[in-house]
Amino acid sequence: MNTMRLGQTDLIVSEVGFGAIPIIRLDQAEAVRVLRHAFDRGITLYDTANAYRDSEEKIGLAFTGMRDRIVLASKTLQRSGDGVREHLDRSLRMLRTDYLDLFQLHQIAQEADWEAVTAPGGALEAATRARDAGKVRYLGVTSHSLPMAIKMMRTGIFSTIQFPFNFIEDAAREELIPTARQMGMGFIVMKPFGGGAIDNATVAFKFLREHPGIVPIPGFESTGQIDEVLSFYSAPNQVTDRDRSVMDHYRQELGKRFCRRCEYCQPCPEGVMITPAMGYRIVVNRMSPKVAVDFLKTPMESIALCTECGACIQRCPYDLPVPEILKGNYDLYLQHLKEQGN
Repeated sequence: MNTMRLGQTDLIVSEVGFGAIPIIRLDQAEAVRVLRHAFDRGITLYDTANAYRDSEEKIGLAFTGMRDRIVLASKTLQRSGDGVREHLDRSLRMLRTDYLDLFQLHQIAQEADWEAVTAPGGALEAATRARDAGKVRYLGVTSHSLPMAIKMMRTGIFSTIQFPFNFIEDAAREELIPTARQMGMGFIVMKPFGGGAIDNATVAFKFLREHPGIVPIPGFESTGQIDEVLSFYSAPNQVTDRDRSVMDHYRQELGKRFCRRCEYCQPCPEGVMITPAMGYRIVVNRMSPKVAVDFLKTPMESIALCTECGACIQRCPYDLPVPEILKGNYDLYLQHLKEQGN
């Protein structure tokens, strides 16, 4: 496994990282086994979040006594300073460390989010003080909104940007990735499999490897998945016409009904939590129905508030039939609840 410098930081990371959402499905012993296998195969960057249930705890257990050999990245969805301090302290405790290599403000996608985190006493102020105190080495940000991501990058505040990038969601290719290179920022690729919509790892990583200097963090839950992805890096990358055809097939099949999580549809005037509810089927595929009904309970139940006013359709840059998709997801959610006896 080759290594690379993450932007202009002094963090040297493996060219593929470990996205730690899927390990929430594993029991503790199996999660530790998978994490240690990843390390043994050369993966040194582990990306998690306070919101990912017991993911941080499992990582902390797996790498006890190995802190100087791994790079730990976590995130917070909090917008207030008090919330950030609480989340950071919890992350440090769960990860069994006294500092994070990278602390990311999570999913800043709307202007209201940015205003909240940059307000006096807000998340950014608390995160900056944590960095100055040595609890955090570098600050990063994650987003699903291209304009907001570019805006935040140009502030010069953050050392890294984490953004979706795959052959379906490829908007970052034109401006975001070049801007990151220009500003010396590390570019961390979330959703290399389109949040679970892409089930062909070969073409997924052939596409990603066409873009040097980026760090994909696929979500792993088995040693086999780790070995498969890392096998792609053992030889020069060759993208064939057949590979392009496969990518085009996915785009045609998913493109018209594929939520890119840009959040232009938000806020819903009736209070429907559209973005997470739109992703229910993908979460089911990634985490299982049992986990999904608990993980997305609040947004799924908010679908009942939908009046089909059409505001979300008008705002969606991809012309998705949002209420129709939400209704289908809600029916599936109710089916899963019934199957579990709820």
